[in-house]
Amino acid sequence: MSKYKVCVYAICKNEEQFVDCWMDAVSEADMVVVTDTGSTDNTIEKLRKRGAIVYVDIIEPWRFDVARNTAMDHIPEDVDICVSNDLDEVFEPGWRQKLEDEWLPFHTRAKYMFTCSYNSDGTPNKQYPMKKIHCRKGYRWVHPVHEILEYNDINNERCVVIKGLILNHYPDTTKPRSQYLPLLKISAEENPNDDRVMFWLGREYMYYNMYDESISTLNRYLKMKTAIWNEERSAAMRFISKCYMQKENLQLAKEWLFKAIAECPKIREPYLYMARLGYAEQDWPLVFLMVSEALKITEQSGSYLIESSSWNQTFYDLGAICTYHLGLYDRSYDFAKKACEMDANNERLKKNLELIKLKLK
Repeated sequence: MSKYKVCVYAICKNEEQFVDCWMDAVSEADMVVVTDTGSTDNTIEKLRKRGAIVYVDIIEPWRFDVARNTAMDHIPEDVDICVSNDLDEVFEPGWRQKLEDEWLPFHTRAKYMFTCSYNSDGTPNKQYPMKKIHCRKGYRWVHPVHEILEYNDINNERCVVIKGLILNHYPDTTKPRSQYLPLLKISAEENPNDDRVMFWLGREYMYYNMYDESISTLNRYLKMKTAIWNEERSAAMRFISKCYMQKENLQLAKEWLFKAIAECPKIREPYLYMARLGYAEQDWPLVFLMVSEALKITEQSGSYLIESSSWNQTFYDLGAICTYHLGLYDRSYDFAKKACEMDANNERLKKNLELIKLKLK
């Protein structure tokens, strides 16, 4: 007999392609509550047929926090544990038992692992901790986008780590991001002293190729007294560098990357950006130095800021190219071979390896 009453809750709109896989996973819960925000396909019908309790709530103006709070409000008062996830996110089997094994009555929140990208063989490429499982009382979602859960008594919040509980994300990449920028602007207006919001807004400007706005906003973030997480600060610096690269100011781009490396030398990402800049300038000693330093880092930080290209074949590919140009053909062959092992179907990498073999002969 289960120790707790567990409810999965979600918001959705036009996601019928995810329903069956999602319901298969969340069926371990005692109940599934979904707020549909205006589907025009068969999402609602499919969810109800699979046993979900579906409410239809139109959120105007649209905000993710309002939508998730509306969904939370539909959860019965006698529920012990609330599990928030989206229809394109799938728990690995046995999650309910793992949760109950670790959860105690005084716990208010649970931490588990979230997979957001995968290697070619399907194994996780990028994972970081997620904390969207919580008790029924005391939590509300805040921020119109990149929404987070806040507890009304932070001094008494008690979080438990659920070992082996993994939530895998299989996003619909066709969905537009058009609503993110205006919502982030609203979030920054509502929370002008929130460094994380300012960081996300600056990053979003970069995604929209609004380089001057991105540079200005990220500089504002870096000047905030609360912006003290060195990995995120390093990310802001390399995003500023990327903006200057797009503006064809390679000197400032390079200066900001040196700052990014100095800010957080134990992550691979700033080395990768500098290696790519060196590649663009055909500065092969610089590329070789960046590749060598990056490959000394053998463990991921585990944060959401990890970029998959820092941990796939890219560094080995760049290493093969720069050492080839430097006349270090044995090293080039070793790099190229490793790159091919990590991306066996890449024809360009295979051709590069053959070219290096000819040079060795």
